[in-house]
Amino acid sequence: MKNTKKLTLLHSNDMHGDFMESEKDGIVSGGVSRLSGYVQKVRQEEENVIYAIAGDMFRGSVIDSEFRGVSTIEIMNMIAPNVVTMGNHEADYGVSHLLFLEKCASFPIINANMYIKSNGVRLFPSHYIHEVDDMKILFIGILTEEVLSQTKLDEHVGTLIDVEDAAVEVGRICDSFRSEDVDFTVLLTHIGLDADIELAKKLDPRWGVDIIIGGHSHTLMEKPEVINGIPIVQAASGTKQIGRFDIVVDTDKNCIDSYEWKLIPIDEENCPRDYALEDLIKRFKNETDKKYCRLITRFVDKYTHPTRYKETQLGHIFADLFRDGAEVDLMLMGSGSIRVKELGPLVQYKDLVEAFPFDDVLYRAKLTGRQVKKMLFYIVREDAFIEEKHCEFYQLSEGWNVTVSRSNPSLNKVTFNGKEVDDDEIFNVGLQQYHYKNCEASFNMTQEELEEAGKPRTIATSCKAICGEWMSLYELIKLNDDERMTILE
Repeated sequence: MKNTKKLTLLHSNDMHGDFMESEKDGIVSGGVSRLSGYVQKVRQEEENVIYAIAGDMFRGSVIDSEFRGVSTIEIMNMIAPNVVTMGNHEADYGVSHLLFLEKCASFPIINANMYIKSNGVRLFPSHYIHEVDDMKILFIGILTEEVLSQTKLDEHVGTLIDVEDAAVEVGRICDSFRSEDVDFTVLLTHIGLDADIELAKKLDPRWGVDIIIGGHSHTLMEKPEVINGIPIVQAASGTKQIGRFDIVVDTDKNCIDSYEWKLIPIDEENCPRDYALEDLIKRFKNETDKKYCRLITRFVDKYTHPTRYKETQLGHIFADLFRDGAEVDLMLMGSGSIRVKELGPLVQYKDLVEAFPFDDVLYRAKLTGRQVKKMLFYIVREDAFIEEKHCEFYQLSEGWNVTVSRSNPSLNKVTFNGKEVDDDEIFNVGLQQYHYKNCEASFNMTQEELEEAGKPRTIATSCKAICGEWMSLYELIKLNDDERMTILE
């Protein structure tokens, strides 16, 4: 007779400071109070419960931004996850600050591939073994260099692995703990669903990986993707849902005997409130309200940003305000920098910070028409339209009109102020720091190419300051609803 034990594994990913509940059509959902309430409820109902978070706790709310993640750590300490892996946005406040935040956390944060360049020492433990009911559960934290592009802003920190190397690293860690009699192995990743699938294909079954819990691509799943016998799951993003595995573990063979997975909605029906956590959030909110609840402008209408993979109304507004602030001919505005679906008509400072939470440097580069065309062609490559790839798309500032053919990939037309762009013409182009530092991944252009006509200049040290100043100067901001990018299917 085989020996089995029950394990309940709850998981979240890409919470992005989504602390407050929201209401739509009379239905209240989300918020960390009810999320915590559900986790505590399951911990009372079931014997062997683990709660894991697959990266990106930070970024997305005023409360997180104002306290530079300290508020998020305090809130997470109250929910008490058993293990958390690094996401790319955990590094947004700087790696040194991240190491401080890790010391504030009462839960383990794992990552197998961030290291200090000077001596090769890892910044975080690569794994964590959680013991429950005499079972040893091995968690391994995985990111890839592509996801960790943010670390290129820190010259002292490097990253080790792509998906190919990640598989080797997993094998090395699993082999190292065979003598520990590990009963169950979970990869806690933040690399996106497509990369998780690619990784699963490369894993040797003898390594004993049982489950991959992922993040980064914000994928809403109806059922696990099973690759190489390994279930792969994500729980979309935010706090409106939580993933739940109910697993029967074969402790003789150290593998899954059977499992059920579902996505649980965080709502009034399923989840009680955590009133102690609400008191903590209220304290943070009272502090931020004093600073952020002030009107800075009005829009003529409510403007939207429904997706990061095409030009949008808010994309136009932000691209234009940075064009004006940097005094450039073209602003290439990263769509992923805009973190809300809609904004206006009344815009308080807190609304602006939640819409655009990134406070990085703004650069101005001198580029030829030929270089601009190369960049534009690359940012409309096929991958840029596949949400699971989580690529960056760019919003163009006013005056530019680009026609692209996707069936026979080509730039059909590129004009500026109604005039065909000449290859030798020089343009001033605005770039955010993240995209400038990662120019090869963003634009298929090397740093050397970007600097052919002169080293790009720092125009502003605070993009957030430019946003606030520009919007406060104008009342009743109206969208110039022109079409700047025509994509022929």
